[in-house]
Amino acid sequence: MNEGKSMEFMQIAMKYLPEAKQQLEESGVELSMEMIQPFMELFTKVMNEAYEMGRQDALKQ
Repeated sequence: MNEGKSMEFMQIAMKYLPEAKQQLEESGVELSMEMIQPFMELFTKVMNEAYEMGRQDALKQ
């Protein structure tokens, strides 16, 4: 994965992190930085796959 894209994906994740944290805490789930790490990695994989899908679609046109 492109390191620059990975950083961009992390910036997007950090933008929405407070909202996710609030929703989890309202559901009774305490969120720590240790708990967030695996989800950040998963989010990066999802974003990379979505990016590749969009890139392939753009190349077809």
